Amino acid sequence: MIYLAILELLLFWGGLILFLVSLGLYAIRTRDFKSLLVFWQPTILFNPLENRLNRLGLLMMIFGIALRFYLFYIS
Repeated sequence: MIYLAILELLLFWGGLILFLVSLGLYAIRTRDFKSLLVFWQPTILFNPLENRLNRLGLLMMIFGIALRFYLFYIS
């Protein structure tokens, strides 16, 4: 069980780092910081690498949160 707890932390924090890296790559490439601040408006146009990093980071965070719920409620 301790391995699942470690995996949960790695998934969540690794996903958050990947997500922030994708936003940073977008900001460096376009110099469009306003789009990052108004994230509820669909103004960000990622290139394929940034999009893959963004989606992978979100997926890793979701799996980390799901694993946290599993460890808390099921076990």
